[in-house]
Amino acid sequence: MNPFDFNTKTVLLNSGHKMPIIGIGTYTLSTTQAEESVYNALKVGIRLIDTADIYGNERGVGEGIRRAIQDFEIKREEIFITTKLWTSDFYRADEEIDERLQRLGLNYIDLLLLHHSAPNDEHAYQAMERGVAAGKICSIGISNFYESDINRLMNIATIKPAIIQNETHLYNQSRSVKSYVAPLGTIMESWFPLGGRGNGISTLSQNEIVTSLATAHGKSPYQVILRWQLQAGNIAIPGSRNSIHIQEDFNIFDFELAESEMQRLNALDRRQRFASY
Repeated sequence: MNPFDFNTKTVLLNSGHKMPIIGIGTYTLSTTQAEESVYNALKVGIRLIDTADIYGNERGVGEGIRRAIQDFEIKREEIFITTKLWTSDFYRADEEIDERLQRLGLNYIDLLLLHHSAPNDEHAYQAMERGVAAGKICSIGISNFYESDINRLMNIATIKPAIIQNETHLYNQSRSVKSYVAPLGTIMESWFPLGGRGNGISTLSQNEIVTSLATAHGKSPYQVILRWQLQAGNIAIPGSRNSIHIQEDFNIFDFELAESEMQRLNALDRRQRFASY
């Protein structure tokens, strides 16, 4: 059963916090581009923002948030900010949590993720748990983790991950991992929800099933793919620096894919990834 509330556009996490189910990713964006994309996303109603230490644009994300709060009278508690700890800094994760707060200009982080499995990830996860206890973090999770590393991490964890963020799209639907974390109450969040950049996004958007459904619903192929993500129970964070595309990505709540249409899209899974990380 899909836990998403399509009226509020949120899902209740196992941490007790609500998270928006559609947002914007900032991977590959410069500090200036991230600021503008975040500002434009908040302007059209998006409330989930995703960044990371390794992206190098947290300051821009924070500035975009501050501008939007000022210009659009949005409250901080209405915005859900995700960032991530990078692998080379896992050994000093407590300090890195404070650095994330400082760069974003925030007094708490809605969701903090371990970016990849790596040496010292158990120490870093425990540091995130300490961050929750200290009120610096609301929810914690993992990214680019798979079954064996999830199992290893859960042997030392006292807080179950609220989110697992992995490459998930029509051609790589992450069914095995989703099934594995389901008993933990962990929700899948898709990076590269449209297939990524270059060949990936072109491949999915030009698939004949996707294009036929787009025509049938009067939507773009990208909107059909994102609607599939949400109906499949995956939070989606498409990235863009184009304000028109950002608006389009959010405009997916005025139509619904029928069960038969979902089945046609589900059948496209071929465990094909477009990234090597």
